[in-house]
Amino acid sequence: MSTEQMLSESLKQQIRDAQQKLKSALPNYHNRPGQNKLIAEMANIVAGQYHRHDRIGLIEAGTGTGKSLAYLLATLPIALARKKKLVIATATVALQEQLVNKDIPFFRQHSEIAFEYNLVKGRARYACIERLKQQLIQPDLLTRSERNNFSILETLYQAWQQRSWLGDKDTLPLAVDDAVWHSICADPYHCSKNDKRHQHCPFHLARAEINDAQLLVVNHSLLLADLAAGNAIMPPPEDCIYVIDEAHHLPACGRDYFAAFAQLSQPSIWLDKLGQLSNQLIQSLPETSLKDLLKLDDYRNELLGLLKPVVKSLSDWQSRWFTETSQTEYRFEHAALPALWQTQAEPIASCALKTLAVLDKVSSAVGEVALTPGKQKSQSKLLQELSQLAQQLEQQHALWQLYAQPQAEPAYQARWVVRDEQQQLTAHACPLSVAHTLEQLLFSQAYAGILCSATLTVLNSFDHIKYELGLNDHPGLQMVRVDSPFAYQQNGVIVLPKMQYEPTASAYTDELISILPDYLTKDQGTLVLFASYWQMQQVAEALRTKGFSLLVQGKASRQSLLSLHHENCLHDKTSILFGTQSFSEGLDLPGKLLTNLIITKLPFAVPTSPLEAAMSEAVTRKGGNPFVQLAIPATARKLVQACGRLLRQEQDQGRIVILDRRLVTKSYGKAMLDTLPPFRRQIEY
Repeated sequence: MSTEQMLSESLKQQIRDAQQKLKSALPNYHNRPGQNKLIAEMANIVAGQYHRHDRIGLIEAGTGTGKSLAYLLATLPIALARKKKLVIATATVALQEQLVNKDIPFFRQHSEIAFEYNLVKGRARYACIERLKQQLIQPDLLTRSERNNFSILETLYQAWQQRSWLGDKDTLPLAVDDAVWHSICADPYHCSKNDKRHQHCPFHLARAEINDAQLLVVNHSLLLADLAAGNAIMPPPEDCIYVIDEAHHLPACGRDYFAAFAQLSQPSIWLDKLGQLSNQLIQSLPETSLKDLLKLDDYRNELLGLLKPVVKSLSDWQSRWFTETSQTEYRFEHAALPALWQTQAEPIASCALKTLAVLDKVSSAVGEVALTPGKQKSQSKLLQELSQLAQQLEQQHALWQLYAQPQAEPAYQARWVVRDEQQQLTAHACPLSVAHTLEQLLFSQAYAGILCSATLTVLNSFDHIKYELGLNDHPGLQMVRVDSPFAYQQNGVIVLPKMQYEPTASAYTDELISILPDYLTKDQGTLVLFASYWQMQQVAEALRTKGFSLLVQGKASRQSLLSLHHENCLHDKTSILFGTQSFSEGLDLPGKLLTNLIITKLPFAVPTSPLEAAMSEAVTRKGGNPFVQLAIPATARKLVQACGRLLRQEQDQGRIVILDRRLVTKSYGKAMLDTLPPFRRQIEY
């Protein structure tokens, strides 16, 4: 084995020294064997101790193991020594902010390891200062609504000049609505690096910093986008060590990213607009662009001709698909499209791509003209319209490219159409699995990869996540599980009160209303989690008539509710939060902010969405059982995440009440209970 594949003594010593310095800097630090195991295992995986080439690890690290500092200690020294870029990808903004604002600065300050780091965000998260400036230079050309926003834009520009604003959406100094942000955000058409005026725009400044940074923090979507674009932002995978945190989200995030949708109804509206713009541009662009403009118009006509038969077929199909007036979705079983659509799919995808390529060239020419004094404002408006039309073309290309892929039995895509209130139809396509794509773009190419989460296993097995991520055939794959150091037996209890009805019974909501008051402890922080928004509203309304004061999701912003809850708990008042699925993950309520967690019912997803229905259909076609293979694993993971809200620090205490008798009466109940942390159990059956 070559020296590079081994974890050398000098690297081991560097990791040990850095860990010692971090220990000294952490207040009330005590030794954590679990964290030591994490550091050792992750370092060995990345260094190639287990396998020379296949350096991949699935790491489940329970709450309180110090996962973030562990993976920084294990991977960064190796990345620096081997001149690789360390890329940390997270699923949530909350974890990104924690890493960039807290964990990484603390690590850099106290480990005494020298490195630069950078938070990488998508283009649309940055303002284009030149676009902003143009709106301020010629206020007379603004519409009435734009004039109302003039003072906001002025404040932003001053903040940028004073460097009190970084020019991105996440550090805005005041509230800015989506329409205003859209009018100033960076896009490829307005904010070209080749244009000198844009070289100091926030987006280009941020991208320039990437080259100097040894550690990059991204989200899952941006990581996938960059891999799909052939590494437009970050180095190629073979030059990167990846740490994918919250990795249980990656399969769903991948499905979302590689999905596509496009409007089918009335394509002539936006394609005619493209034609009008082409004619208009003949007057303002130099002769050298004439050939491209003529080509653009030819492709536009060709695309319209290809889409017309599809649109014409809609009137016949709609009456068959939408048999009830309330119906808004229709799914193509086994992804089988109408024959005409199958014939048209590849030509439409191809033509949309050709049109888009020419539109890009025309937009670049418009950008050049925009450099001419006095023409910036009119050309900026044109660029905005061209950008919107390019988005329409991108959507059509992505959708029909997916529709052009032949579907074997069972199909590997979900395909459906959605009808809105104006009777307009939008077509959708989504892959059922991204395992093969992740394998091709990431896992087979990466120098090394660590995928970690507090909830990677399902029913105490890594099999489900290995299948979802496409990691079944990796000879070097290491699976490591480190339990939480929390004293669950001493600090918490799971209570299963005797319930008369199952959640599927119509009388269950009334039973909830009747039994809940017995568990809403006074002068404590309580979180009640519901699987249904409708049921939460029903119960909240009934309990208010009984005199309960409640903080209910949807009645105010999440931040406002949490601030009120924090204030109540700080003064030892009764505080009761009601929330749905989004409150069961990523919500941090340490200490007395949460001592009483109530889960009304097991969070089974209702398989009504076209994607879930298609996934169930595919499992059935393979002779499997969708409930066992899809519903139970997904629910078990959500239940673990929900129970993870209770103990956030080692000294925390409290109880979890689960008002779902299926944990006792159904065959899968015991297995689900056994996946939960080892709290004391009080089962009243």
